[in-house]
Amino acid sequence: MIPPRAFLRMCRRNFRRRKLADSTGEVLDGAGLLLRTLILRRLLRRHVLRQDEKHVGLLLPPSIPAALANAALSIDGRVPINLNYTLTSAVMNECLQRARIRHVITSRRVLEKFPLDLRAETVYLEDLRGKVRLADKLAAAVQARLMPIGLLERRLGLTRLGPDDLLTVIFTSGSTGAPKGVMLSQGNLAANVEAFCRVLQLDQRDVLLGVLPFFHAFGFTTTLWTALMLDPSAVYHYTPLEAQQIGKLSSRQGATVMVVTPTFLRSYLRRCEVGDFASVEMIISGAEKLPKELADAFEARFGVRPYQGYGTTELSPVVSTNVPPQRMTGGSRPGFKEGTVGRPLPGISAKVVHLQTGEDLGPEQSGMLMVKGPNVMQGYLDEPQLTAQVIRDGWYQTGDVAMIDRDGFIHITGRESRFSKIGGEMVPHLRIEEALNRMLSVDEDRISLVVAAVPDARRGERLIVLHTGLNQPSEAICRHLASVGLPPLWIPSPDSFYQVEAIPVLGTGKLDLKRVKELALAKSAPSAT
Repeated sequence: MIPPRAFLRMCRRNFRRRKLADSTGEVLDGAGLLLRTLILRRLLRRHVLRQDEKHVGLLLPPSIPAALANAALSIDGRVPINLNYTLTSAVMNECLQRARIRHVITSRRVLEKFPLDLRAETVYLEDLRGKVRLADKLAAAVQARLMPIGLLERRLGLTRLGPDDLLTVIFTSGSTGAPKGVMLSQGNLAANVEAFCRVLQLDQRDVLLGVLPFFHAFGFTTTLWTALMLDPSAVYHYTPLEAQQIGKLSSRQGATVMVVTPTFLRSYLRRCEVGDFASVEMIISGAEKLPKELADAFEARFGVRPYQGYGTTELSPVVSTNVPPQRMTGGSRPGFKEGTVGRPLPGISAKVVHLQTGEDLGPEQSGMLMVKGPNVMQGYLDEPQLTAQVIRDGWYQTGDVAMIDRDGFIHITGRESRFSKIGGEMVPHLRIEEALNRMLSVDEDRISLVVAAVPDARRGERLIVLHTGLNQPSEAICRHLASVGLPPLWIPSPDSFYQVEAIPVLGTGKLDLKRVKELALAKSAPSAT
């Protein structure tokens, strides 16, 4: 069932149950959620949106107002596009132009914190509150409480929507270039939410701790639409960076499920109290590699172990996840394997192909990870050629290098853009970084070095190490890399180490590979040396 129709049924099914809460103290049950969504829909139609206006921007942090705005636009047949408020004004306006967004719904507090110069008409939610009429409340109350659900769907026009209709556009993080608009359909989201909930056995007892922004596909699917479509409730905090407030919120609201990234887990490990996550039964980590040491330390302190999953924006986004033992449905096969990102969700297929030839590879062989299923995006907004490059015969080319073992678990071994071809061989940047980090005993709470590559006339590419400071000479480091068995092609030359003020990262904590590349080129340019 498409998400807006599932939303209406969920609200009726949970009419007197708590569904949403946030760190302001506001709480909504299913009745209040549906009533306020219907009122907001009426206000937007009357005061803001034109009849032919399809794409609408949202600039709101994880919160009840953000959930209401997404729901109101969706049940009105519009396409809510959650925008990344950490972008520069120039990049933001490029996204607005490409998505043909006329209005951006936001709040004054957001624009005070992120003073963006938007080339679109801004609509403040605070200003709409004073425009509510008695007729709006009465009409919404009749629809929410009395109108048969089938009739309500027809009145809202939802019966005309199908699984191939567009639900949202999510702009990628831009870690490898300009942000791309990923078009996700109603069917994409419905399939991913249902598969995610099924494999993790989420139900009415669960309370999702929503700290990831809704412009991040992981947050949009797992903590927004999971709560809007199905029975788990959700509690939101507007930023994942405020560890102490999140810990208190988790304890106060009885959170049972947390979806987060390793970067934020490290912060919670240092700053949260031991009892803050006492009610949490399951933590799913994504967006970057989850180190075993971090999982061990978190479990030792809080009594709950984080498990790793995997996904990309283009895949709605969840592809696979490890399943904690307490959430397994039975059977002889284990639900998790250390060092992997789990097995694919129900209905999703994964395979590995040769990096150069594209030939299908068998178990235990490393190559390009390909994914097929109902979660594969419709394509990139207005970029059919780019779409054709990554989707072939229904298979999406993830850009990640992986191995699938004989038990079906996926091992991510690197990213295609994080390999160099030197002397005809593929050289993995991640493996070199791991060896450097082990040798230098770097602080795990921050990224202090990164391996990149720049063009080289003789060998095609040359390895570069950007770092924020080394405790040993580069000559000694290179000798150590050779002593632990790294092939000569994998070892940077001593003059290829460059100190920088900071390693470029995105708001999610992931490497900003585009800026890393630019910095490597600038530092290694002849005029810079």
